[in-house]
Amino acid sequence: MNIVFLDFKTIGKVPNENILDSLGDVTMYQTTGPDQTAERIKGADIVITNKVVLDKDLIRQAEQLKLICVAATGMNNIDLSAAEEKGIPVKNVEDYASKSVAQGTFALILHLLYNIPFYDEYVKSGEYSGSDIFTNVDRQYREISGKRFGIIGLGNIGSQVARIADAFGAEVVYYSTSGRNTDQPWQRLELEEFLQTSDIISIHAPLNENTANLIDYKRLKLMKPSALLINTGRGGIVNETDLARALDEDVIAGAAVDVFEQEPIDRQNPLMEVKKKEKLILTPHMTWASIEARTSLMEGVRQNIEQFLRDD
Repeated sequence: MNIVFLDFKTIGKVPNENILDSLGDVTMYQTTGPDQTAERIKGADIVITNKVVLDKDLIRQAEQLKLICVAATGMNNIDLSAAEEKGIPVKNVEDYASKSVAQGTFALILHLLYNIPFYDEYVKSGEYSGSDIFTNVDRQYREISGKRFGIIGLGNIGSQVARIADAFGAEVVYYSTSGRNTDQPWQRLELEEFLQTSDIISIHAPLNENTANLIDYKRLKLMKPSALLINTGRGGIVNETDLARALDEDVIAGAAVDVFEQEPIDRQNPLMEVKKKEKLILTPHMTWASIEARTSLMEGVRQNIEQFLRDD
């Protein structure tokens, strides 16, 4: 089997990076540009991609292709109809990063609440050494305990976040973007009440027709002025122009964004121009990427290939 991984750089250094070697002749490309994809998959039996797009034309041209493995959960970079038309199975890896994203979500929330870099610099600069009191209460922060913690998208990751929020003593509520997720131990709210009453809103939904541009300026205006908005779900769910405006107008207290409509983020993205920078945290789509999650992802890719070879 000729196995080609198109963008291995997105996985990075992992302890099991050679896990596929026993399955065939493996070629690892660090990155693959759109003008390189056709040539690189031409003789491949199995193609692995994280974010490289495999569109209709590429799939139809790849005469030897037997299996597409997505080194991720989302498969919107693959033309699934074209793959089905050619009888090529497409296999993704589910639930490998739930703990990583949940942990990253709370890292962002706690950063917004506490602003640890401010206190770290206060001590290291020597300013604390000259203080006439033992502490610093110049800046206010709030506890998660007792707050209403709203979750959009209560799948594997959202449920993990909900359990952690429970442990912090928050009241967990959720909004179902499909309207079908009703059998949960937490209270389900309709969107308007959800936005108006939540103190923290954390997004863990896929990007689809129900969630695209879900949080725009009008809906941001429904939120509490003290509320925090966290998006570790998908770019495109939150309108980036509207969020930048809302932060600078003090419509909400703060936001953390790990996912963007265009990745890497465009230098002209309005979030890069927010004037009240202390209210906004931007991270490069990294909350999924703990070493444990990436190791598990490679194991999931291997299992998908092994299952295909057994069934073939």
